[in-house]
Amino acid sequence: MSTSTILHARPHGPSGHRAGIGALVLVLTVAAACQVGEAEGPPTNSSAVGPETGELQAFTGARIFDGTGSPWIEDGVLLVEDGIVRATGPAQEVDVPPEAQVIDLEGRWLIPGLVNAHGHSGGDREAVLQQLETYGHYGVTTVVSLGGDTDDGVQVRDEQWSPGLDRARLFVAGPVINPGSPEEAREDVAALAAMDVDWVKFRVDDFLGQAEKMAPEVYETIIHEARERNLPVAVHIYQLEDAKGVVEAGADVVAHSVRDGPVDQELIDLLVDREVCYTPTLMREVSTFVYAERPEFFDDPFFLERADPEVIADLEDPETQAEYRESSGAQFWREALPVAEENMVRLHDAGVPVAMGTDTGPYGRFQGYFEHLELERMVNAGMTPVDVLLSTTGQAAACMGLGGIVGTLEPGAWADFLVLDGDPTQDILNTRELHGVWIAGNQVR
Repeated sequence: MSTSTILHARPHGPSGHRAGIGALVLVLTVAAACQVGEAEGPPTNSSAVGPETGELQAFTGARIFDGTGSPWIEDGVLLVEDGIVRATGPAQEVDVPPEAQVIDLEGRWLIPGLVNAHGHSGGDREAVLQQLETYGHYGVTTVVSLGGDTDDGVQVRDEQWSPGLDRARLFVAGPVINPGSPEEAREDVAALAAMDVDWVKFRVDDFLGQAEKMAPEVYETIIHEARERNLPVAVHIYQLEDAKGVVEAGADVVAHSVRDGPVDQELIDLLVDREVCYTPTLMREVSTFVYAERPEFFDDPFFLERADPEVIADLEDPETQAEYRESSGAQFWREALPVAEENMVRLHDAGVPVAMGTDTGPYGRFQGYFEHLELERMVNAGMTPVDVLLSTTGQAAACMGLGGIVGTLEPGAWADFLVLDGDPTQDILNTRELHGVWIAGNQVR
């Protein structure tokens, strides 16, 4: 797939537009841009460093990557009003009003905030807000939580349509459903719809022989019922044949890698023809074996900024490390990782939309930091830094039904962006050189 054009992955499969998350977000975004002080929900934290309502911000002197696949803008200007992008372009083409607050970025690199197409956020309200603060601290400004979400998470999501926002945005799937029959499938999807989720998530996997795999007639019913309610579907898979089955049934996102062998042309054709997105979650595999010994990233100051010392201490404990070494699954997933990486690159090269996702949230999968490790691993596997940047900005947003809302710096999108001290297209590790993170035009402290 060319990286010189805007990527248009369909977030709802081949059936056409859905009146769900994308439409709702678009309405709220336009309202925030056009009706000063009338955006949905209250500010979550008045300590954010941002403009007063009605003021303009002009971020000048930046090299801008807008997330659409267009070339970098040298000496660019990003104009923001009430948390919404008003204009993006070269300095000679963007008129900066005299009343605008000017922030000179002195030649730094400006990119959209990172979008995680497969994370997890759960617990009570306080826990969810803390997790979103951590994501935002690391420059992950949007998280699609594919399972484990509670009513508190839904409430937090509903409060994020505000120019005062200063933590990561959240979209939710509610609990991961596991019905045993078509009748139960209909009941489970109805319950998710009543919960007002953004996505439906289920698993087709026997978990290395430890569980009974969901039958096709059950997952076909889930997908049908979700589509009737305008809800997109993400599916956890492991095997190639299951990936084909769920895509043929109408799934919108394949939420993990194919890891039982190489992908084939049949799956490639299905994904391309139906515009289905693929989320590799490579760090999910890494997390199953990396703690058999002390990982190098435990010494990374960037990691230590938000890592829980008690969790680190537990993962450094010799007994914990022995459990990882003795785990029958650890070696299995270590060997599966190269297969996942090769499949990701082959699918990307064939034109399948790849969206960055990490499966962060469970124990040992560190929210915010693991997203940067995922970017690094994607590049090391064979994608270019530019391709990976697109995969975690405009492409991830398009895959999750958020195109034009987050993930790009187009007029009308929320002004969620990162300012970097190094060029990420030359070295993807420069996404960690954060000069600052802005969400809705508010600098995260």
